[in-house]
Amino acid sequence: MAVVSRYVVALHILSWIAQKTEDNNNFVTSDRIAESVNTSPVFIRRILKSLHNANLVIVQHGGTTPGWQLARHADSITLRDVYEAVVEKPLFELHHSPPNPKCLIGNGIQPALNPILTKSELAMKHELEQVTVSSLLHDTLAKNPQS
Repeated sequence: MAVVSRYVVALHILSWIAQKTEDNNNFVTSDRIAESVNTSPVFIRRILKSLHNANLVIVQHGGTTPGWQLARHADSITLRDVYEAVVEKPLFELHHSPPNPKCLIGNGIQPALNPILTKSELAMKHELEQVTVSSLLHDTLAKNPQS
């Protein structure tokens, strides 16, 4: 699955957990999350593992209420936090193999593109930093005619 899709699924997961556990201290199972995302619980657990490694969710094994919960309030988790948790590569990558250095374009394209792509990714991250999971949840519920 594309990195961007993993990111969107991660946002879905965190919004769903925030909505389900907002007023209590319950844990939710990956099976229940998978129903909302309409995908496999195994795939959900893979993304949850990345979110757990970034300290965005906590897991409880066994006991009376196994499952997942946000590690901190949804107001303090930015979309950039989530992006950095699940996206392992830069947004833009240069050629996988070096272009021809004898070519006028091949020799100069990477040095020309690098600052543009770096600035673009930083701008995107700055925008993601301005939005929290809580505000995404609020906007999601506001746009849903069922709520």
